[in-house]
Amino acid sequence: MKRTLFLAVLGQALFMGTTAMAEKIKVAGIYTQPIQQKWDATLHKALLNAEAAGEIEYVWSEKVSNTDYIRVLREYSEAGVQLIVGEAFGISRDVRKVAKDYPNVAYLMGDTFGPDGANLSVFDNYIHEPCYLMGMIAGSMSKSGKIGMVGGYPIGEVNRLFHAFMAGAKAVNPAVQFKVSFIGSWYDPPKAKEFAYAQVESGVDVLYAERSGVVDAAREKGIIAFGNVNDMNKEENGQGVVVTSALWHMEAALNHAIERVKAGTFAAEDYREWTMMAKGGASLAPLHDFEDKVPAGVKAKIAETEAAIKAGTLVIEINDDEPKSTF
Repeated sequence: MKRTLFLAVLGQALFMGTTAMAEKIKVAGIYTQPIQQKWDATLHKALLNAEAAGEIEYVWSEKVSNTDYIRVLREYSEAGVQLIVGEAFGISRDVRKVAKDYPNVAYLMGDTFGPDGANLSVFDNYIHEPCYLMGMIAGSMSKSGKIGMVGGYPIGEVNRLFHAFMAGAKAVNPAVQFKVSFIGSWYDPPKAKEFAYAQVESGVDVLYAERSGVVDAAREKGIIAFGNVNDMNKEENGQGVVVTSALWHMEAALNHAIERVKAGTFAAEDYREWTMMAKGGASLAPLHDFEDKVPAGVKAKIAETEAAIKAGTLVIEINDDEPKSTF
């Protein structure tokens, strides 16, 4: 586990009594994966942006196993950190105990359960809305009418994205069919690639790359793909393959938390709305090199649908049930 400036920063920079430091709050990030893994990278990037803007002093630990997580959480809580951002998936009950032990610390944790007590807020990546928009594009571009989807695990935060993508595709092509696979890992590109190959062999000509490795398979098989969380056209060698991606942004959510800590008004909240399109927590990536390949009529419909989502006149269903293949 890497502890980034844990002793030096917490022992010196975080407790310096200058006016500049007084304007900032002390924030720690605790990540179960390497910070290069895109779920954690989204949090890390947003906190780095807040640090660059002069809002926070930021330290972090990465690759913290669930068995070691509570120890690290308590260390940061004891060290004077005012806001801790991390993940409570699988250890939610223990995280709640820690939050109760440190009522003066604000916790913003990724969690499938709701907020707790007075100081534990929760979030998840609700990017189902841009996934719906992607599905509309995918449904209009598939020639075979068969779309493949490769994900990590069939849990709520993945399931809702798949369901929204499928609903968007059906909105433009009610006859479209889907092949759904889960690789049983958050990061195993060779395995994701293998599953994608199998889906292509079954007749799909469009892939939803929820996991890394799918884009490589799409490139090798000469078909298009759609990305997830980050802009996979630019960041995962997807040029000429990835039409667009459903993007997750945590800046709005974290800025809200930081503001509330500074004001002394932090409370237990569900940050769901802060990760959705209306508040800037999710968006559809540019079409990049596919700008001229997506029909003008489809792009116009996407713009119209996006506006309706942001205005609240169109609500995309959140369905956390496990999606199933339809052929």
